[in-house]
Amino acid sequence: MDALMFRDGLLKGKRILVTGGGTGLGEVMAQAYAQLGATVYICGRRLGVLEDTAGRISGKTGAVVKPIACDIRVAEAVEEMIATIWADGGPLTGLVNNAAGNFISRTKDLSPRGFNAIADIVFRGSFYVTLACGKRWIDGGDKASVISILTTWIWNGGPFTVPSAMSKAGLNIMTKSLAAEWGPHGIRLNAIAPGPFPTKGAWDRLNPSSSGREDSAGAIPMGRVGQMHELANLAAFLMADGCDYLTGQTIAIDGAMHLASGGNFWTLARLGDADWQAIRDQIKAANEKDKAQRAHWQHG
Repeated sequence: MDALMFRDGLLKGKRILVTGGGTGLGEVMAQAYAQLGATVYICGRRLGVLEDTAGRISGKTGAVVKPIACDIRVAEAVEEMIATIWADGGPLTGLVNNAAGNFISRTKDLSPRGFNAIADIVFRGSFYVTLACGKRWIDGGDKASVISILTTWIWNGGPFTVPSAMSKAGLNIMTKSLAAEWGPHGIRLNAIAPGPFPTKGAWDRLNPSSSGREDSAGAIPMGRVGQMHELANLAAFLMADGCDYLTGQTIAIDGAMHLASGGNFWTLARLGDADWQAIRDQIKAANEKDKAQRAHWQHG
């Protein structure tokens, strides 16, 4: 990751939890927070992956990075995780709702199980974590900052990604609602809506080679996809002291893609049954590979 734009030690004394922090954008943000002096907790379902990531970030930054295995789809597991963090060193000062799942599919092909696979993580899980932290912050009189990672589809819809679009739109309203409700307690809630920031997990399920989707960069006025340090800088800014009056906002960082082209997958309407079968096969292969890796970490 390129150098961050902020001074060293900007987040010293901060305690931040990043859900889904073991890989992808979560790992990028966790490393940025650690680099700026925060104590960072990362959670996810694969403890082995989290331990590897925590060790790697700690080695690079010298910061304390602690992995916690947690399935945020389970409210009781979230409560246990948050209680453990509070007992480990006091209240968090920041939370990043980053854990997510997504895949492209015709909505008519979705099963209830497929819908819930996304909604249970993004919609319910993010709320469970926010609530578990928020009630403790309010009871303790603690100020805090919450960031939720959304998409630009919250404004104009997400054809072929309806479970994610619905779930993230719900988090957008949660952000606005709790900014007003929890503002008197000094708790800020904002959100980031990234455009294309290529990560393997997302690309395997949202940009399979057979989809025929136009090259992402060609649809972006700035002519390129996002760079990880750009997202990290925005995430650090929203966690830092000095912008305490900023709350209830969702900030797009997508090179104006959604303004120019909608930023979603509407062009997939041109695909036929054979194309969609090929996409399903590729997504299934990616899911099976992930399951095999999870089994390896659990039994290795």
